[in-house]
Amino acid sequence: MKRIILFLMSLTVVSVFTSAQELIRLYSGAIPGSTGSTIKEPPGTKPTPGMISLVLDPELEIYLPEKEKATGAAVIICPGGSYKVLTYQAEGVRTAQEFARNGIAAFVLKYRLPDDATMKDKKTGPLQDAQQAIKVVRENAVKWGIDINRVGIAGFSAGGHLASTAATHFEKSLIDNPGKINLRPDFLILVYPVISMQDNLTHPDSRTNLLGPSPSKEVIDLFSNEMQVSDNTPPTYIIHAADDKLVDVDNSILFFEALRHHNVPVEMHIFPKGGHGFVLRQKPEEWMLPLFSWMKNLKIILN
Repeated sequence: MKRIILFLMSLTVVSVFTSAQELIRLYSGAIPGSTGSTIKEPPGTKPTPGMISLVLDPELEIYLPEKEKATGAAVIICPGGSYKVLTYQAEGVRTAQEFARNGIAAFVLKYRLPDDATMKDKKTGPLQDAQQAIKVVRENAVKWGIDINRVGIAGFSAGGHLASTAATHFEKSLIDNPGKINLRPDFLILVYPVISMQDNLTHPDSRTNLLGPSPSKEVIDLFSNEMQVSDNTPPTYIIHAADDKLVDVDNSILFFEALRHHNVPVEMHIFPKGGHGFVLRQKPEEWMLPLFSWMKNLKIILN
């Protein structure tokens, strides 16, 4: 009986340090680009467990490591879902918990999903939220025990497109930033990402949901992030499966090549099999162990 009690106590301790410490609104005031719409889910809609399909007031869910494990690094996580839903629990929360267990502060971004009814320009709404998340994390760095020079962003699938957009479009602020907080992520983590919006490579649903049914060539090129890489794009870690039938692995390969040609430090792991969304079928530690090694090699993790 004593052993059972001790075991249950240990589970409670683990739970304390893998649960979100705080859930905060991303914007303290007006939400930029919002139409002010208060639309709700259609009557009779049954929510899918772990998925979010409507975000009007974006939030950050905060997972901080134990103080004795804290490395000072932080990462903002953008779950995927074709810019239609957020695979919030599996790609967001589970990943954040594993980062926190390894000493890295993690922030799951509940970003707005592109919608003409709720946004004046749905192309830029998600990017505004990503920029605001970077700003909020850096503004609260002392409070959360974070080094402002080791704040990165991670994204899965369409969330990978958002993360790579934040990492290649940071020079233009789309949010109110009177203090001129640095909006450039210090590192970028991409997991089976949508990168390109080009006809022959993009994930069609993600492009339509973000850019609309008939975007101009100029808009397509602007949001094709393999075309937006510069010498100042942050160091990047990419993983993808070669047999991904939903988001072609060439998205990652082209982004890797663009980074390489700009002498940006980049590491890519392409697995022969796994399909799309393979992390949903794995424990986080199974795919994240090489990632932590990369972070240590780049001095993102210092201890």
